[in-house]
Amino acid sequence: MKFIAAFAVLIFLSTGMNAQRRDDMADLALINGKIWTVNEKNPEVEAVACTGGRIVAVGTTTEIRGWIGPRTKVVDLKGRRVVPGFNDAHVHFFDGGAGLASVQLRYARTPAEFRSLIGDFAAKLPKGRWILNGNWDHENWTPANLPSRQLIDAVTPDNPVFINRLDGHMSLANTLALKLAGITRETPDPPGGTIVRDAGGEPTGVLKDAAMSYVYKVIPPPAEDEMIAAIKAAMRYAAENGVTSVQDMSASPEILAVYQSLLNRGELTVRIYGHQPLSTWERLARIGIRAGFGNEKLKIGGLKGFADGSLGSTTALFFEPYQDDPKTSGLPSDEMFPESQMLERILKADKAGLQIAIHAIGDKANKTILDMYSQAVEQNGKRDRRFRIEHAQHLRPADIPLFATLGVVASMQPYHAIDDGRWAENRLGKQRAKGTYAFRSLLDAGAVLAFGSDWYVAPMEPLMGIFGAVTRRTLDGKRPDGWIPEQKITVAEAVRAFTLGSAFAAFDEKIKGTIEIGKLADMTVLTEDIFKIDPAGIDKVKVSMTVFDGKIVYQRK
Repeated sequence: MKFIAAFAVLIFLSTGMNAQRRDDMADLALINGKIWTVNEKNPEVEAVACTGGRIVAVGTTTEIRGWIGPRTKVVDLKGRRVVPGFNDAHVHFFDGGAGLASVQLRYARTPAEFRSLIGDFAAKLPKGRWILNGNWDHENWTPANLPSRQLIDAVTPDNPVFINRLDGHMSLANTLALKLAGITRETPDPPGGTIVRDAGGEPTGVLKDAAMSYVYKVIPPPAEDEMIAAIKAAMRYAAENGVTSVQDMSASPEILAVYQSLLNRGELTVRIYGHQPLSTWERLARIGIRAGFGNEKLKIGGLKGFADGSLGSTTALFFEPYQDDPKTSGLPSDEMFPESQMLERILKADKAGLQIAIHAIGDKANKTILDMYSQAVEQNGKRDRRFRIEHAQHLRPADIPLFATLGVVASMQPYHAIDDGRWAENRLGKQRAKGTYAFRSLLDAGAVLAFGSDWYVAPMEPLMGIFGAVTRRTLDGKRPDGWIPEQKITVAEAVRAFTLGSAFAAFDEKIKGTIEIGKLADMTVLTEDIFKIDPAGIDKVKVSMTVFDGKIVYQRK
């Protein structure tokens, strides 16, 4: 009888343990895969289990089968490659979403095609509706002359037009938009901006950098429903490309309010770190906001400033003149008038505990900001502040080690390298161009790379960014061995920059960026193994599935 009683107790305990085990079963299990964890201690596994939006187990398929219960969603990867969810370290999320619904000019190959696309789009709009975004690139044209208002006036008589070049540092206005903004031949160039004029002194319609503010002031703000639609479109695009986190460099209070609304409704399918203008630092500091304020899906505390313009607009700030326009070395941004204003903002915002990210393209702009960061460390003391330079595009060799020395994150966009590489040497010459997108040199110097896209400026497609960083093959196909090939990095290094590097840049490396126990369950499944195929084919690889917060938010048909 004692034996029978003991056996009964054993059965009861066993049943109870199994019941408890079933309660702990995974919500989602990915099995039979090749999972690149970006965890140096355990770089590749076969399977992963997720519960409650977190990774609870990694290992072999046999091990993970122990986490599978009746309610577990099981995905048989059938050997497909998995990486952590991509984290785009630099986007303009609302603008990108709004651009998806506007006229698409990026690939217009001639001024005639450019004009036709705008005319066709305007014909479908009500009278008075603004035409914005566009993302045109005159470098696609031969010759690469800037467009003018006269090119589009006849096809847009009833609609004000203000369409940006793809870098966002130069826009074209039609005559109606100039009239609404009050821009005439007498209007002065503002500090940090240029009104492009014809030989007779009349505005051509092209406005550079700070001069664009004249028109921005008269563009009506979007309605809330338009903002929600744009952000939902942006989230769909992110999911299609395996992006589970973004760092929004233009998150205005209005945009943040929409993010919060979507979060409260359970509709946010991307994690967002919102940056606001450096000039507004006191607004955040006054109420006690510090870097990383918020939760795992939505946070703020980052500030974005501008040191200069862009290479394509000849407003990036260099020590030496442009080769194709010797009368200029570029323009400091309006935030650099005077430079002491930029330094003061950096010093005070840093002292308040906010994170600072400064856009710097030209070599002089980069060195100027590095020097200001050095002064901030000296005056405010050492701490884990993670200063960032956004783009870090053109660097003198002597300045590259400063990123590691000062702990400055190089927040870079490798797609720009294969785009700009088509024409950048026309601007700079071959020798000066060698310090452009210096991925290899920065890594070798000990700097942290955080990769992003700069969407809407470039596609939010991390696989294209990885292709660019690894091959440096320009988009025109004319450099099959790569542009400045000595700056190539490996696939593993590029994936790390798009995951753990970007997480580090946002103080998030403890919760995401790798596939390991305790991390957020954000993962991307690829159609091919980017670690095994010829790197020249990475641009053809697609996202097969995107997992966000332990749920499948995108599945390729």
